[in-house]
Amino acid sequence: MKISDQCVVALTWTLKDAQGEVLDVLEDPVEFLVGGSDLLARVEAALQGHETGDALDLHLEPIDAFGDFDDQLLFLEPLDKFPEGIEIGMAFEGLPESCNPQADPNKVYFVSEIYPEHVVMDANHPLAGVALRLQLQVHGVREAEEAEIGAGTLGTGFFRLG
Repeated sequence: MKISDQCVVALTWTLKDAQGEVLDVLEDPVEFLVGGSDLLARVEAALQGHETGDALDLHLEPIDAFGDFDDQLLFLEPLDKFPEGIEIGMAFEGLPESCNPQADPNKVYFVSEIYPEHVVMDANHPLAGVALRLQLQVHGVREAEEAEIGAGTLGTGFFRLG
């Protein structure tokens, strides 16, 4: 079966940045819904027509992946509004009450810097602004079930947050 919209594809991959540093390796095949919200549009487009056993090498510019870095998504907030033991890299769904009211409460924020009295919260995807190289291996293709199509996802999104 060839990959097309409304099918399920089992993939493994190696994800690298443009300098060749490995960012992620998916060794065991994971299923994704093609034609839903599981995969980036550019990845879905590249997979079309491929079948089990095929390998693809993709170069994704930020616009095709997680977008450009947006400094408007950085917020300097009082450290005392956050739990004790906060560390760089921690993620929060929304910001605590009484923080910047312009911060979207539906975004995921990462702690990017900690100062004695403030913390920098970043709502950019961790890979925003990064060009990526993706080596994909197709391990299986099957028709999607009606419930999977209706859900629009298998719940295994490609590095999606929020």
